[in-house]
Amino acid sequence: MTILVTGASGNVGRRVVDQLVTAGAAFRALTRDPDKAGLPAGVEVVRGDLTRPAELPLEGVTALFLLPVLESDDSAGLAGQLLAHAPDVRRVAFLSSSAVTVRRPGSYELHLSVEQVIESSGVEWTHLRPGEFMSNKLMWADSIKQDDVVRYAYPDALGSPIHEADIAEVAVRALLDGGHGGRAYALTGPELLTHRQQAAAIGEGLGRPIGFEAQTYGQARASLIRDVGLPWDIAEYVLGYAAQHNEEPPEVSPEFEQVVGRRGRTLAQWARDHAAELTASS
Repeated sequence: MTILVTGASGNVGRRVVDQLVTAGAAFRALTRDPDKAGLPAGVEVVRGDLTRPAELPLEGVTALFLLPVLESDDSAGLAGQLLAHAPDVRRVAFLSSSAVTVRRPGSYELHLSVEQVIESSGVEWTHLRPGEFMSNKLMWADSIKQDDVVRYAYPDALGSPIHEADIAEVAVRALLDGGHGGRAYALTGPELLTHRQQAAAIGEGLGRPIGFEAQTYGQARASLIRDVGLPWDIAEYVLGYAAQHNEEPPEVSPEFEQVVGRRGRTLAQWARDHAAELTASS
């Protein structure tokens, strides 16, 4: 089996690469710029762009870790073209979204359309449907580094963010092991935490107290645009989920533990893993 890992330098793809290296699996790591990928020595890093599927290095590839092309209006069509140019592919692990499960308008349609294309292709498929990534908490990095505080809206809104390494671990199981075909896994972190509690958990991981200062919706939106650099519509999207979870908390899914056989990584552990990004340089 030869696996192609798309988005290999991204938050999840990089962890998929690391875990495939540990497993001793044969794979290629796809990235738009191999020179800047920073992947482990010895990994076969190949250049490619999912918006040009006919040009991808697909010869001999039998399994695929696939990301959607979020910047395209035809992500499903691109996925279909890719699979048409990859006749040897028999197994696909697709990084979808929990938006498909909850059917949130404006956020689920693209992922669902790609899921449907994969299912209709005849390959053995597994859909990974994570909710919020812990890596989204890097939007708080500046105030954590500068002031040991998180400033955000909805202090008591609950969330169950998941570590990117846990998403990758389910992907690797689906790629390497049998028994995952035809499954769509809802993936969350191991615990529900309010935004205040999330700040405290990050502090626990960093070994220093991290406070929380509540903002209004407008203040938080302005900060995401000004300080984080998010476009207006993405800032609205992010805060829209926070507003929804303030009234309709998500549930903790048992499916990561069912697949892997252990509890998921906590937000405190994620903070330890990302301490360099959350600590001011001396």
